[in-house]
Amino acid sequence: MAWDNKADKKTVEKTIASLKANNINAFFVKNSSEAKKKVLELLPKKAEVMTMTSVTLEATGIAKEINESGDYNAIRDKLYSMDRKTQGKRMQEIGATPDWVIGSVHAVTEDGRLLIASASGSQLPAYAYGSLNVIWVIGIQKIVKNLDEAFKRIYEHSLPLESERARKAYGVPGSAVNKMLILNKEMQQGRINVIFVDEVLGF
Repeated sequence: MAWDNKADKKTVEKTIASLKANNINAFFVKNSSEAKKKVLELLPKKAEVMTMTSVTLEATGIAKEINESGDYNAIRDKLYSMDRKTQGKRMQEIGATPDWVIGSVHAVTEDGRLLIASASGSQLPAYAYGSLNVIWVIGIQKIVKNLDEAFKRIYEHSLPLESERARKAYGVPGSAVNKMLILNKEMQQGRINVIFVDEVLGF
């Protein structure tokens, strides 16, 4: 199966309706530039924000804008400056409970479920509950029919590409799907915003 094929208009509209029914805000934009603009509209200036490791955020320029513009209280660099051996617990607390967290997901089902796979699980606490506000920027090629297809997409497509990225970035043998978050529905109104982009973005 070609996992980089963009979903058609009807499928995108169905998925957005399903997400909204699951108490998740969802938007559609035409390109990376519009996605960046939408993120910055949602994100208050000077907000405390954590950008999770994401090829999508890098490709759209969102990570650079948040972490380097000085317009936000970006906490990623603060974490990098801390000592894992002596401040490990505090680093976990900061990463798990930012006011805002921004990233992406690996698959979205047409009935409105979102899946994130992780080797370490470091991004999952903030996504699931710890962060007050979540923004996910998602290329529409990540929309799949159901959970079976979502799992296949993660293992057949996302994992090999992330393993290749991890080898280059960190010098490790590869990545792994050690932990996974499946978000079926959100209880807090307005907490999660999904921005679908009419481009092939990320893994």
